[in-house]
Amino acid sequence: MTTTSLTPLREFVGAFGRLLDGAPDEPRILSEGGALLRTLVSRDDWLPEAFAQPDPTRYQQFLLHADSTERFSVVSFVWGPGQATPVHDHTVWGLIGMLRGAEYSQGYALGADGLAQPHGEAVRLDPGQVEAVSPTVGDLHRVHNAHADRVSISIHVYGANIGAVRRHTYPAEGGRKPFVSGYSNTLLPNLWDRSAELRASTDA
Repeated sequence: MTTTSLTPLREFVGAFGRLLDGAPDEPRILSEGGALLRTLVSRDDWLPEAFAQPDPTRYQQFLLHADSTERFSVVSFVWGPGQATPVHDHTVWGLIGMLRGAEYSQGYALGADGLAQPHGEAVRLDPGQVEAVSPTVGDLHRVHNAHADRVSISIHVYGANIGAVRRHTYPAEGGRKPFVSGYSNTLLPNLWDRSAELRASTDA
């Protein structure tokens, strides 16, 4: 894939910020925000290669944008062949949009014994599809790359700076373990350098 322009991501970030400016409730965020994310992942020509690189040992979480007041963040999840998360929670609302490849999301629920058990059927996400998570609609899941022979990439939006949120994994033996995910990158894509497109319009 050749990256052509960060314009789709910049427009998404602006539109999502305007949505949150209206102080909507969570159902509206998940509905209208999900529609915005669906538009973003309907095309696969904007994610820079630096934020699409797999790691042979574990999945990668690259920060693409964090709102200045940490109302939301946008990340790319890059799954190497066969890679998976542990069962985990988010503690905030989230939207997952499939950009490339495919992944399975298996919901979980805590039983009376405190063990996390699969809940419902696993959901397969293919390019252009979006799924929501939150403490309200279901917050525990385990995700894995649907492909054993190639990379998959999903774009996630969360209602916080997700790399700095205290969350939990749920081991098979019971209980929960705190974790803070952090990010796989230290540099961000520059969404705000519009000079190339402005020069192009000037030269036209």
